[in-house]
Amino acid sequence: MTLAVVLALCVGGFFLLPAGRALFEDTRDKLSGVKAVTPVAVHASAEVPGHPAKNTTDGLNNRYWGTPGPGASITYTFGKPFRMVDLIITNGASLAPEDYAREARALRMDMEVTSADGTVHRKEIDLSDKPGTQTVVTGIDDVVKVRLKLGSVTGLTGQRHVAVAEVEFFQRS
Repeated sequence: MTLAVVLALCVGGFFLLPAGRALFEDTRDKLSGVKAVTPVAVHASAEVPGHPAKNTTDGLNNRYWGTPGPGASITYTFGKPFRMVDLIITNGASLAPEDYAREARALRMDMEVTSADGTVHRKEIDLSDKPGTQTVVTGIDDVVKVRLKLGSVTGLTGQRHVAVAEVEFFQRS
């Protein structure tokens, strides 16, 4: 009987270990501070003149990556793997409401995160159509590349293009 209990505890622990580890890491993410991680390379599948992809990592929220429309993607590559706990997106052309409304904005992005071992994590990001930063909680280990693909957009009329001002990445400090 004792052997059966010990065996049951071992089997249960084996199957619950991944869930316990995820809970432990999530708790550490929430209790630790964060620090910014800067990508070593930024590439876009499309960009309009004067609004390159690198504007999303320049620390300025009044310069942006401009793209003709949905379907375009931007890829960030990192020099060494890190645990990405948060991603912050500043949607639109600026934080100023009048400038924000002058260009089209993303309402949805598809995020594809690649880990050092080649594992790919996917997440759909829904964005509010308002100026300001929007935080996406991630909690993904060993991140080496992040690709954001524009899904649905709003305000894409006439001579407008889609604008994304900043994308910031954070790890535990």
